[in-house]
Amino acid sequence: MSLFGRATFSAAGYAAARPSYPASLFRTVLSYHHAQSDQGTLLDLGCGHGLIAREMSPRFARVVGLDPSAGMVEQAASTTDDPKVSFRQGGAEDLSFLADRSVDMVVAGQSAHWFDYARAWPELARVVKPGGSLAFWGYKDNVLVGHARANRIFDRFCYADGSDVAGPGVEGMNAYWEQPGRNKVRNLLREVTPPAAEWRDVRRVLCDVGPEAAADQLPDAETAWMRKHINLGQLEAYVRTFSAFQGWKDAHPEARSRADGGDGDLADLLMDRIVESEPQWSAMGEAWRDAEVETVWGTYILMAKRR
Repeated sequence: MSLFGRATFSAAGYAAARPSYPASLFRTVLSYHHAQSDQGTLLDLGCGHGLIAREMSPRFARVVGLDPSAGMVEQAASTTDDPKVSFRQGGAEDLSFLADRSVDMVVAGQSAHWFDYARAWPELARVVKPGGSLAFWGYKDNVLVGHARANRIFDRFCYADGSDVAGPGVEGMNAYWEQPGRNKVRNLLREVTPPAAEWRDVRRVLCDVGPEAAADQLPDAETAWMRKHINLGQLEAYVRTFSAFQGWKDAHPEARSRADGGDGDLADLLMDRIVESEPQWSAMGEAWRDAEVETVWGTYILMAKRR
């Protein structure tokens, strides 16, 4: 996750623009965990800016958030004064600061695709108590419901190969996704399986949506749990948090955004094309950022119990 260690990365900007998780998600994973409130230890891997640790803290006596990025840890620590919640720098591959069988539940939100599982699985098996729970969840690309043309443009800018994706001589983001993590999350973590010798009752909740998605074709709310109404301005801000966009910017320092007084960067060009794809958005002129859309993400939840 080298993006989050770069000097150009803003943890505060990431926290502001990234989507939050709905109550239905936490109901699903806590129901699976099935423990009394305010008991045991929760370990939040890849905790980022601390969203999950804060949200789940009322259900545990102790919460530890772990993230490889010092900036993320600093941002997370600045957002809570709860004495039972702590944050530290580190990764899933080294949990040596935790005692054997000391964790009741381990979670990872939008981070499990980065783990080195050859090292992480033995550590998780060591620290999670028998009967304890694991819950990993995450999301891939969102689609704008009922806007297939815009979705195809979005996909091209994100994943098409070549030097003319966004215009003559302008490449898209594809070369800048950090791999193999990006492909793992796009596949909804299907290739990650808890070792059967240590884990049982493995469950998956998958929501895979395509560019042609219409409102009446979406799964129920418990399956399509990451679904919300946003405006195009929020979509633009979200795109600017993509690791691949940050990589593209670092590779093209001459391309300044219009907000910074430049002629436009890749996010500006992407939003131009998206706005042009729908006459009603284009007719709004400079007010296009206020156009409201429904969006849904492809998502996964992977859950397992420690034997």
